[in-house]
Amino acid sequence: MAGSGSSLFSGFRVLGLYSNHVPHVLRYHQKHREFYVVTSVGKCLHTYNVAHLGIVSVSNSLQDDITCVAADRMLVFAAAGRLVCALARNKEVVMRYRGHEQEVRLLLSLGDQLISADGGGHVIVWDVHAGDVYLRLHFDPSTFSVSAMMHPSTYLNKVLLGSSQGALQLWNVKSSKLLYTFPGWSAGVTVLQQSPAVDVVGVGTATGRIVIHNIRADETLMMFTQDWGPITSLAFRTDGPPVAASGSPQGHMAFWDLERQQLVAQQRHAHNTAVAAATFLHGEPLLVTNGADNAVKVWIFDQDGGGARLLRSRQGHRAPPTTICHHGNDGKNILSAGQDGTLQSFSSVHERFHKNLGHGGCARSISKKKEQKKKKNMSYGELRLPAITAFSSARQSDWDGIVACHRGRLATTTWNYQRCTMGAHHLQPPGGHSDAIATAVDITSCGNFTVVGSSCGRVDVYNLQSGLHRGCYGDKQKAHSGVVRGVAVDALNQLTVTIASDWLLKFWRFKNHKQEEEIKLNAAPASMKLHRDSGMLAVALDDFTLLIVDIETKRVVRKFCGHHGNTNGMTFSPDGRWLVTAGMDCTIRTWDIPSGSLVDCFLVSMAPVGVSMSPTGDFLATVHVDSLGVYLWTNKSLCGPVGLHPLSADYQPAEETLPGAAVHEVEREVISEEAEYAFRSSEQLGAELVTLSQLPESRWKSLLHLDAIKRRNKAVSAPVAGTSAPFFLPTVPGLTPRFATPIQEVQSKVYSCGPLSQRSKFSSALEACLQAGSFHVPIQLLKDLGPSAISVELACLSPEGGGDSSLLLAFVGMIDSMLASGRDFDLAHAYLGLFLKLHLRSLSQDAVAMEALLRLSLRLEAGWADLRASFHQSLCLLAYAKSALL
Repeated sequence: MAGSGSSLFSGFRVLGLYSNHVPHVLRYHQKHREFYVVTSVGKCLHTYNVAHLGIVSVSNSLQDDITCVAADRMLVFAAAGRLVCALARNKEVVMRYRGHEQEVRLLLSLGDQLISADGGGHVIVWDVHAGDVYLRLHFDPSTFSVSAMMHPSTYLNKVLLGSSQGALQLWNVKSSKLLYTFPGWSAGVTVLQQSPAVDVVGVGTATGRIVIHNIRADETLMMFTQDWGPITSLAFRTDGPPVAASGSPQGHMAFWDLERQQLVAQQRHAHNTAVAAATFLHGEPLLVTNGADNAVKVWIFDQDGGGARLLRSRQGHRAPPTTICHHGNDGKNILSAGQDGTLQSFSSVHERFHKNLGHGGCARSISKKKEQKKKKNMSYGELRLPAITAFSSARQSDWDGIVACHRGRLATTTWNYQRCTMGAHHLQPPGGHSDAIATAVDITSCGNFTVVGSSCGRVDVYNLQSGLHRGCYGDKQKAHSGVVRGVAVDALNQLTVTIASDWLLKFWRFKNHKQEEEIKLNAAPASMKLHRDSGMLAVALDDFTLLIVDIETKRVVRKFCGHHGNTNGMTFSPDGRWLVTAGMDCTIRTWDIPSGSLVDCFLVSMAPVGVSMSPTGDFLATVHVDSLGVYLWTNKSLCGPVGLHPLSADYQPAEETLPGAAVHEVEREVISEEAEYAFRSSEQLGAELVTLSQLPESRWKSLLHLDAIKRRNKAVSAPVAGTSAPFFLPTVPGLTPRFATPIQEVQSKVYSCGPLSQRSKFSSALEACLQAGSFHVPIQLLKDLGPSAISVELACLSPEGGGDSSLLLAFVGMIDSMLASGRDFDLAHAYLGLFLKLHLRSLSQDAVAMEALLRLSLRLEAGWADLRASFHQSLCLLAYAKSALL
């Protein structure tokens, strides 16, 4: 049986993705007077304001990963594979440029033209608005492989190309002529950057050399050498001090004084990976950098000696996260531990609430004397703790509320969520257990104790406030004969549950550490998850089956089969009714515990390694293999009724696109040079909806009250005679004096509706549309008229006013078509009311007209019945929200 995706969860958004190895671009908005930085995240572009590094927009996904980005004052250009796309408002693809046969590596915006270069040596100059190829150049990759492009300032239609062989070429893209060739400096060119001085450019090479060169005179002004390898980025300050900044593959940055021609400062470990790009804000001492470590940073130069400090940053995991769980009872914060060793908190509300709890250091676990001796021989990375393999968090308290197990370490660490730092305690059992490691951890619901299981079979209890050891479970200080793979404590601190590789599930008294009962499992357990409110314990076995154990009766109450791989994560719904599991078979399954059946299942492109449902039940969070983000899925059951039914054993789930990775195929044309891309909504969003005309109320609300309005506006006093002729009669200017002709009488605006009068445009259009069946033209004519003119037009439809009975039937058909389409709902009722007021007496004597009115009445009643039900439901919900005690 084939599936149709998830009926319970829908992709919402992705958290924790900020940047990758693609260099960013900086834009300045003239109207907002603000700088924006655009970064690439896989197939999407993220735009942040530099003032706060707040997310402004996320673009629609492209069909392939983005390889390079460029921008002009109106559009952002992104290359994905062999395709180059132009995006308006940093979001929508409005133009696609096709012509490359290999992957596009470089983009350069040059006025109304766009220059792109691919790996095969092809350089194409595009007309941005027309999408046509303006110029095509080809270079032999063995002799001149284009590795950098730059437009020299004030050089009209000129482009400077750098090659991996070291040579540079200056081209005129308008005349397609090579103007000059620079021999280079015997090293491949990696970066080209315009300096604040005209004719002077900065050249970064693969050997770490920075060359400041005058391209007009072909003269090298100065050189610097960076000891950290190739130059990955180059930038110049424009706010006064003559300083250049260079980036390296190690993530270090160097700052050079161009006046004294020396190194003035360096910023080590600015990024954990290569600095992809560095850009100074024009006229400000601010530097924006990004790298493949999933970080965007803003540096400010206000330090003595010309150094910089970190002003603000947005940074996620630089290695895929492995474990997640929600922190707190509001469900707004998600704790995530990654392979990079960091513990971070992501907010589902806004990015400004994200927290980085940092990367713990080994200095806490050794004495200061030993640390001073060891630091001399230890590198920067060796001072850090290994990655977190498991952690548990508790409610907010005055002491540390997070306990984490680390890869290859027996000691567990505590963390403080409020201070965003590692805590003061390293929890380690007494005695020598050098070959054991901590494997499982859980914190009690009160937040005062933590239970830690280890690979040697020990299960220890610690006090979180003091960090003291409070005992262990089992005889001979061992609770199991195998590796402990899960520990849990019930809601009242009465019962402790443990599982291990010895195939045993054991129940212990929390206070006296005595064993109460044990269950022999059919396979080795892999992990477990306890729902404290209901007392249901989910156990995942190595044979891919799932067990539900009631810890009150200590019996297995449910067994689920369906996964075809290891279960990587489990989470309960807040009410304990659903169990959501994520497996290595790339499926996310929802099991209904009361009925014991599978009710929802869907595939994802990357295997999920962790899953957590918020305590409020609104979001499901997942993390996946080889992905740096935390993906949020909305719970559809909170938004409306969801029909869930048991799925068959042969159910084949359909793949759901990860949030933020959906490809949008919508393509709009470029409207004008100003690039004003206006979105036009459809006339009717749905057949079951009604749409208003959006005309002023005075155009239709007064149609039924024209008689009262005329009586109210009737003149009270008698008409006054006009003024006498002036003493000086008006003359026409010219050489020959001539008197001006008298003003003719104003033609009466009263329409003649006699039998011999000519029919109006509305009557003629209505009669013509009677045969065609489309009443768009007469409806539009009525919309352009005022209330008095509409009354006259409708009065002229009757035989007494110059019309005939066919026009009356045509008007009834026009109203019927308006009601059937659902558009101009207010106008249809207003026109019909005035029409019946004028012609009801004559229509009642026509059998054909009465039959048409009867059909129209049925359509009116059906439409009002649907609207009345919607109104009553909304009013009932509003009354309940105002009166109920929530």
